[in-house]
Amino acid sequence: MASAAVRAQVAAKWQESFNRLNRNEPGISGLLAFSEAWTLAIEFLKPRDLSDPAPQKQYDLNQVRAAFGVVSECRRLPVMMEVFLEDMRKSQHLITREVEAYMTLYEVKGNSDPEAIRSLVYRLVEWYSAWKPTADLGPTMISAYTLAFQTHIFSVLPPSFARGIKALVSATLQRTVSQSQDPQDRVLWQAFDTLSLIDRYETLIASIGYEFIESYVEETCARKWSEPMLATLRAWMIDKIVPWMLYPFARGATNADEAKTMMQGVGSRFDFHMHKTLCNLRTKEIFDIIVDFPDSAGALQDLKECLARVDQRADLVQALRQANNKRLLHPGADTKDILTHYVSTIKCLRIIDPPGVLLFKVADPTRRYLRDRPDTIRCIVASLVGDGESGDSLVDENDPIQPLQQPEMENYSDPEWNPEPIDAGPDFRASKSSDVISTIVSIYDTKDLFIKELQVLLAQRLLAVKDGNFDRERRNVEILKIRFGEAALQVCEVMLRDMTDSRRIDQHVQSQTASSMHPTIISRHFWPALESSDMVMPGQFQILQEQYAKEFSVFKPDKVLRWLPHLGRVHLQLELEDRTLEADVPPLEAAFIELFSEKDVWTVDELVLRSGSVNRNAAVKALATWVDMHVLKEDSEGVFRLLSVAEGPTPGSRPQAPKPEAGELPPVMSVQQQQAEQMKMYWKFIEGMLTNLGSLPLDRIQSMLKFAPGYDRTVEQLGSFMEAARREGLVNVKDGMWRLGK
Repeated sequence: MASAAVRAQVAAKWQESFNRLNRNEPGISGLLAFSEAWTLAIEFLKPRDLSDPAPQKQYDLNQVRAAFGVVSECRRLPVMMEVFLEDMRKSQHLITREVEAYMTLYEVKGNSDPEAIRSLVYRLVEWYSAWKPTADLGPTMISAYTLAFQTHIFSVLPPSFARGIKALVSATLQRTVSQSQDPQDRVLWQAFDTLSLIDRYETLIASIGYEFIESYVEETCARKWSEPMLATLRAWMIDKIVPWMLYPFARGATNADEAKTMMQGVGSRFDFHMHKTLCNLRTKEIFDIIVDFPDSAGALQDLKECLARVDQRADLVQALRQANNKRLLHPGADTKDILTHYVSTIKCLRIIDPPGVLLFKVADPTRRYLRDRPDTIRCIVASLVGDGESGDSLVDENDPIQPLQQPEMENYSDPEWNPEPIDAGPDFRASKSSDVISTIVSIYDTKDLFIKELQVLLAQRLLAVKDGNFDRERRNVEILKIRFGEAALQVCEVMLRDMTDSRRIDQHVQSQTASSMHPTIISRHFWPALESSDMVMPGQFQILQEQYAKEFSVFKPDKVLRWLPHLGRVHLQLELEDRTLEADVPPLEAAFIELFSEKDVWTVDELVLRSGSVNRNAAVKALATWVDMHVLKEDSEGVFRLLSVAEGPTPGSRPQAPKPEAGELPPVMSVQQQQAEQMKMYWKFIEGMLTNLGSLPLDRIQSMLKFAPGYDRTVEQLGSFMEAARREGLVNVKDGMWRLGK
């Protein structure tokens, strides 16, 4: 049983509620008025079926507002809102039915006609407006209704609805860009806003803009590298994309400033995506852009700006390294092409990234590959003393000639010092050098290899000069002295001076005793090694050599000539019984034809023996020259006869000996050949080690060879020599241990 106090409290509350509902009216007249107002308000708010053809009941809005006022005065609006939302939930099947009908129509057409989706959106707006409470009930009730309505429609819309929305939005974008806007587009966006579809599908709507930007960038910028495209793309974004973006992302803006503020975030995202798309495109094209440099400078400038915006430097490095490995760093690529591309890479990446971090990361595989190629140094040196006719020199003639730049220590007191970029690796060292040659030469640890190759190439070019004009070679040496220093080029200076002195000596000898011989006299200790031969010139050629040497010893009594008779060219005039021939041939051919003046028939072995045991293959080749000129005839294998009287259909013909090719150079031993010859000197040391100590690893052999006088080879060069010795059967290797062959 309740206590008297509780009963009194309940009675007081009951009386208070009665008075509030009765509004202090006499009797229950106020309660009756509240009941009528409640009934009218609930009937007015009750959701109705828009598909019902029956006419809708018309209400006096003044009476409805008065009824809402009574309910509000009695503080029963929250209860009325709950009743209304419950009635709405009971009627939601009406909306579900129509959604299913429209979506079935859309899917039956194969998701190809978005007009069914447009009609559905408009129909949902009608349902929303028809059921929406009046503004007199306040924002709280309207918000609760909107949330309940949207929650229901989002729960019943199938996944295919998103595809329809995408098609509708894409159509509005296409019309905006083509400036053929449909007035219905604004109505459609307002309907989207009403149903909060913009907020729900914001990511989808943004993706439509992204995809359109991607397709436009691909279409307008692919393989167009001569001019920067970013300015054009920004103007296109402002003229075409921004007007469309106003619909979904600046709805409700009343002026330009408000629209700008509302679009600041999404506009930045769209601008970022435009830069990202262009950066991706240029990253895919980077190898061809480098090949096309300098005509692709515009694309490089775009890429520099894009990387500063989107920071895809790692992707660029990976793409370029993969392209280099696939298209460049393989045996089928010519070393000169690799060097040319490497130089272009240096120039291009310095535009994109002046500190050089990208170049450091990209160039490492290329540098290692070039270092392992045997002809890299020769190609670089040939470019430094370029022929001029090829037009593919690694050095731009307009670039200033600079000394080779040496790595410098960090100077932290420099007021212009900057820290290394954040993506620089631990081995990175910033280079202030802009000289391409310095970068190329730095592929190797020392410049001595280049100096030796320079000497070989200069020797070949000097010995190939026929007119005595050494201006080009002298100019090249002066340029190289600037790059490598005068001390490194002293030997080259001696070689040039030898050529000048040789002509002067020859002029003196000719003034004393006229001779048809004009030898080139060089200093043996300052020139690279020339190919040796045991050849001996016979007959009148030997007499000419002795006469010339006698006059030389009178003019230079402190020097002795050592002839290299297998080098050079000999101009001959052959007087036969029925014809006279002129020929410009190598010395071996001249020696053989001189021997035929002694007798008409010789065997190959006899000729080889009389000429100083020359190579038999070379002898056969030399004889074939005279056979081709119809001076000799091979009667039987290895037996040749002089044709004093021509045989054949054209006895009066005057065939000429083949001229040397324009690119043929004198047989100066290359750096690799010289190194191989020098390594043979150390074979006795290696053989003694392996005999006395047994099997040894390569590092141990290298460390012991360093005690040998003059040994300065690297372990890689020693490994190449040992591998060559293994192929000849001199040594064997197992598990990295070398031992003498059996």
